[in-house]
Amino acid sequence: MATTSSRRVGGPFAKLVGIIVALVGLALGGGGLYLASLGGSWYYAIAGILMLVSGIQLVRGRMSGAWLYGLAFVGTLIWAAWESGLNYWRWIPRLDVALILAILVALVMPSLKGGPSRKVGFSVAGVLCLGLIVAGALAFVPRGYQHIEDVPEVAESSLATNVGDAQPADTPDDEDWVAYGRDSAATRYSPLDQVTPDNVGDLEVAWQYRTGDLLDHRWGAETTPLKVGDDVFLCTSRNILISLDADSGEENWRYDPQVSEDAIPYTAACRGVTYYEVPDDRVDDMASGDDGDSQSCRARIISGTLDGRMLEVDAATGEPCTGFGNNGQVDIKQNMGETPEGYVSINSAPVVVRDVVVTGHQVLDGQRRYPPSGVIKGFDAVTGELEWAWDAGRPEQSEPLSGDDTYVRGSPNMWTTATGDSQLGLVYLPMANSAADYWSSSRTSAENEWASSMVALNVETGLPEWHFQTAHKDVWDYDPGSQPTLIDFPTDDGEVPALVMPTKQGEIYVFNRETGGLLGGGAEERPVPQGGAEPEERSKTQPFSNYATLRQPDINEKDMWGMSPFDQLFCRIQYQQASWKGMYTPPTADQPWIQYTGYNGGSDWGSVSIDPRRGVMIANYNDMPNYNELVPREEADAKGWKPREELDSDSGGAEGAGDPQANTPYAINVNAGWRVPYTGMLCKQPPYGHIRAIELASGDTLWDRPLGTARANGPWGIRSGLPIDIGTPNNGGSVVTAGGLIFIAAATDDLIRAIDIESGETVWQAPLPAGGQANPMVYEANGRQYLVIVATGHHFMETPSGDYVIAYALPDDA
Repeated sequence: MATTSSRRVGGPFAKLVGIIVALVGLALGGGGLYLASLGGSWYYAIAGILMLVSGIQLVRGRMSGAWLYGLAFVGTLIWAAWESGLNYWRWIPRLDVALILAILVALVMPSLKGGPSRKVGFSVAGVLCLGLIVAGALAFVPRGYQHIEDVPEVAESSLATNVGDAQPADTPDDEDWVAYGRDSAATRYSPLDQVTPDNVGDLEVAWQYRTGDLLDHRWGAETTPLKVGDDVFLCTSRNILISLDADSGEENWRYDPQVSEDAIPYTAACRGVTYYEVPDDRVDDMASGDDGDSQSCRARIISGTLDGRMLEVDAATGEPCTGFGNNGQVDIKQNMGETPEGYVSINSAPVVVRDVVVTGHQVLDGQRRYPPSGVIKGFDAVTGELEWAWDAGRPEQSEPLSGDDTYVRGSPNMWTTATGDSQLGLVYLPMANSAADYWSSSRTSAENEWASSMVALNVETGLPEWHFQTAHKDVWDYDPGSQPTLIDFPTDDGEVPALVMPTKQGEIYVFNRETGGLLGGGAEERPVPQGGAEPEERSKTQPFSNYATLRQPDINEKDMWGMSPFDQLFCRIQYQQASWKGMYTPPTADQPWIQYTGYNGGSDWGSVSIDPRRGVMIANYNDMPNYNELVPREEADAKGWKPREELDSDSGGAEGAGDPQANTPYAINVNAGWRVPYTGMLCKQPPYGHIRAIELASGDTLWDRPLGTARANGPWGIRSGLPIDIGTPNNGGSVVTAGGLIFIAAATDDLIRAIDIESGETVWQAPLPAGGQANPMVYEANGRQYLVIVATGHHFMETPSGDYVIAYALPDDA
């Protein structure tokens, strides 16, 4: 009897468990009371107080401590079910710590005064452990897969369109990939069908090439190579041009334009190069090569550089085409005024329309209200002569400036990839925002009209034919980043030459690309939230597509997440502290504000791929908010936030994180993805990235699924190695093939995968040695189909840096 009594007065383990429970209760109770004072859930305060008292009683060896914890645990189950329903991801932070503590309490119950026998206590602990194991195992069950309609094998009519036949990219050979988007229409569709869902599992590395261009900051080349004939052409982070043998991957030549690291803007990106063949009727305009051979530079590789030059080299040798500009290059910074290093960079492939090579450029975001102009320039593709210059700050003019005149500083730029139609003589420009991204009071009426728009420019005159604005008075960095795609769109009156345009907001628009008229149900202006730091500047409405959207429902406090109740509570507090009125919540100066989708939300530079035969569009997209703050100028100055050229060093970082926005009243601090600073976990529940199949004719979703696993992600930057289908952030796009496959990397799990276009299921995947934030491409050489990905990682996505070009193919004997 004495032995039994001594067993029931507690012990060191019971006291330790009590202390842990009390501390958890103290943290949840204190934070919960603050959350409740902000108007949030009372659960944390109530559960925290119960746990605090429970912990004290456990330390005292009282069975009442276990009963109180049981009450808190049952209450947590009921509350979690009420807030979460069958949403698995919501259960994790609501129940993980509570369940682990319940197991510990059950184990110490036999040592408490008035407690049960060891058999009962251990049995309860065993049942709870089983529940924990089952809950953990459920994480590996794929979820979020929606198969709504079947993908058609063949559409009623092909949606392939006619953009002329002036260049190989207009009508590429089946085995080639001749433009950034494979063809001038930017479909990212390969008619090759050697690799299918049935044999894709046999893919193996056919060859691998290392460029040697490695960076330890701001890395992320984002490159998609070209393949023309027997050669593969690509550029590296610092714009080294390289030609490889398409079959073996052996280097043919390389040309280094000697770009300094100081010229790297936000990211050292070179998304692609342009292939151009001089027409027969322009041969006389070519200057002879150094050896007098007039045939040199008949085929050219055109590339922009991070320091604002455009280069042309001979596709056969890599030697500069000396008749183009000044010994093979032109400087696009002419008449831009002061241009500090890194402020004017070409990081996307130029486009050639009717022998005019058109280029935009990135202007470094977040630095000043009046950085260099975003002027778009058109050069003679053979000679490099400047034909016209269109500046959205003076949209009625296209005559190039001369002398000391400068284009409008701070005017909208085009940093992404344009698309051209030589048949119509139009180039389609996704125009970016005006500087500064998050302050609009000083913008001109022209900037307010032309910023964040799709602009169709006549390449003969350099003047606009039509435009459509996707965000009015944009202060959310919602500039369209996707390259538009050209198709023939079915209407009641027959097929119409069309342009498909996805946006960061998730809206997808379809235009008559000749007139700018909206197709597919058009769009409508809807009321949006008002107020903020510049209430008189906010547009009362914003455009929303009636055709298709990738947007998800608005978030609320219940969507806050974390790996435990502590970081979920932290996120819920942040949610209540912020301004959130829905899509287009205005920036505020007196409190943070939530932006959803964030600037990396929806569709970005990876764009979409389109199967014109099936009539299906494949869109991968992000589903993450940003948590933003306008920081008063005095506070920003005290923090040392200055334009980059005034800093002693540049260590990189997320775009908008501590950007000065000089010459405005406020700097900007963007928490991209809304991450918990202590763990690095995202505040919104998964998934964070998806991929979707959409029927082009109707805009209807056929299937949708998460994209990316947790294998390379985890708290505190730990790579978990777990193949949990969580849906990760993604950067980069896809390619779709006639073999019925979608190839895509993009996600932060460092995998390249093949997805069956009919089911949406992953049918093959392979690990990459560095992040795959780039669009893959597909070609054929010597009868063998290749899949190529440039794996260089990405600093913003926090994937490993590399310099790999990897080609996959079926075995030779397949």
